[in-house]
Amino acid sequence: MNPFVIYGYEGPDYFCDRDQETRQIVSALANGRNLTLMAPRRIGKTGLIKNVFYHLKRQNVRVACIYVDMFPTRNCQDMVQLLGKAVLTEMQTPVQKITKLLSSCRPVFSFDPLTATPNVTLNVQPEGAEKTIKDLFDYMAASGKECYVALDEFQQIANYPENNVEALLRSHIQFMPNVHFIFAGSSQHMMTEMFLSAKRPFYQSTQLMYLHQINEEAYYRFASSFFLKRGQVFSQKVFRELYNYFNGHTWYVQSVLNRLYERNENVEDIQKVELVINVLLNENSEFYQGLLRLLTDNQRSLLTAVGCEGKVTSPMGSAFIKKYHLGAASSVSSALRVLLEKELIYCDKEDNAYMVYDRFLGLWLRRNAL
Repeated sequence: MNPFVIYGYEGPDYFCDRDQETRQIVSALANGRNLTLMAPRRIGKTGLIKNVFYHLKRQNVRVACIYVDMFPTRNCQDMVQLLGKAVLTEMQTPVQKITKLLSSCRPVFSFDPLTATPNVTLNVQPEGAEKTIKDLFDYMAASGKECYVALDEFQQIANYPENNVEALLRSHIQFMPNVHFIFAGSSQHMMTEMFLSAKRPFYQSTQLMYLHQINEEAYYRFASSFFLKRGQVFSQKVFRELYNYFNGHTWYVQSVLNRLYERNENVEDIQKVELVINVLLNENSEFYQGLLRLLTDNQRSLLTAVGCEGKVTSPMGSAFIKKYHLGAASSVSSALRVLLEKELIYCDKEDNAYMVYDRFLGLWLRRNAL
C-alpha cells in the first residue's frame, strides 16, 4: 500500500505527527470539555479527528465514536438523517430497538450486498426532525457508554433555512455528561461567530483550537522513513522546497508524496517534484478551465491575479489593481466577495493575506497566465 494516504484514515502508522494536538483533544474530552476545531480545508482536521477516535477506542473499546460530515447537508432534515445513521450504526443498535426508539421517523433497513452488513437509513420528515434529534440524544445519554461525536463542517448549520438549529442542539448537548462533542469547521469567520459571539447559543461553551501546518522537520522524518525502508533517498532540501511550495498544507504535500512514492526511485532533485506537480496540474486542467468559464470576467481576472501573486495583503490596493488591470475598485470588491463566498479565495488570518483556496489551482493559474 502507498503509505501517503490522501483520503481517509488508515491508522497511526500512516498518520504524520499531530501528537500534541491528539493529546490536547483527548484530554479535553476526557475532562468533560467539548472542543471546537478550526482549520482550512485539506490541512488534516478530519484525519486528526479519526486519529483521536483511534486513541480513544484504544483506551476503552466500549466507547462509541461517531463522525458526521455535515458539508453536504442543506437543512435540519439532512443533518438528522446523517446523524441518525451514524449513531445507530456505530452503536450497533438492534433493529427492533431502532423502530421503538425512533417513533418520529420511518427507518429503512437494507444489507450491503458485498459484506452483508446491515444498513439503516432514516426517512425523516421535516416536521419530525426536532423529535428525532431528541430521541437520538436521549438514546446516547441513556446508553451507559461514553460517546464522542464529531460534527465536521459544523458551520453548515448557519446556512440552514431553519433558524433554531443552533439553539436546539445546544439545549440538548448541555445536559449529556457522557456525550462529548468535537465541532470542526473550515470557515473560520463563521465558526468564530458561532462560538465567540455573545448573541449565539454556543457562546463560550467549548474549548477552542486552531489547527496549524504539520512541523516541517516532523513531516520530513515521516516521509523519508518510507523511502528509506525501500533503500531510497529523499533529500531533505528537496522536501523543504516541496513543503514551501504549498506552505505545508497537508493534502497538497501528501498528494505529491503519493505520486513520488509511486515512481519508486530516489528523490534527490527538485525536477522530480516539478514533474509530479505538472502531471497533477495537467490532470486537473480541463476541470480548472470549466471552473473559470463559470465566473464573470471580473471574478476570473481577480482569481487569476491572486493566483499569480500567491498571497495578496491588499486586494483593494491601487498598486495591485493597476498591476493586473482589474478595473474599478468597486468591481474588484464585488468580485472578491463572490470568490470568498464560493470559497475559491480565502483569507489566511495568520498572514492576513488572501490566496487561492485550492493550491493546485493557484499554481495552474500562475503557470497559465504567464
